[in-house]
Amino acid sequence: MAELIVMTKKNYEKLKEELEYLIKVKRPEIIERIAEARSHGDLSENAEYDAAREEQRSNEGKIAEIEYKIKNADIREEETDTSYVHLGSVVTVYDEDMEEENVYTITSVTEVDPMAGKVSVESPVGAALLKKRVGEKANVKCPDGAEYTLKILAIK
Repeated sequence: MAELIVMTKKNYEKLKEELEYLIKVKRPEIIERIAEARSHGDLSENAEYDAAREEQRSNEGKIAEIEYKIKNADIREEETDTSYVHLGSVVTVYDEDMEEENVYTITSVTEVDPMAGKVSVESPVGAALLKKRVGEKANVKCPDGAEYTLKILAIK
């Protein structure tokens, strides 16, 4: 059985739009480029053809990935309750080991962007923070076995 992928309705709709674009716009563009490159003759030394075929493989892989996410979506309602951490929460924490504050947005796995502070509900940080309240501490267990503590300062 496939693993369910937690996401918001907004993210689900965004994935459907991206899938439609890849299938209805990008796929025909790539097919057209492949046909154009084929018309130039010898395919064994045709860089344009090779590039178009590689783009086609990449696009088809992306389509399959998005179809899988949509098929296995576990759509959750966006909550507005700021009394505890949940999907969609923006959490300000204090890292006791590093002695610094960080802000994390708890997202679905399809929206992760570590550079922007967006962490998945399934990541070590996201999982540790879930259902915690302001003032509580969360013990984050890293894949390498190390642990550290985050104190929740604020939830938006």
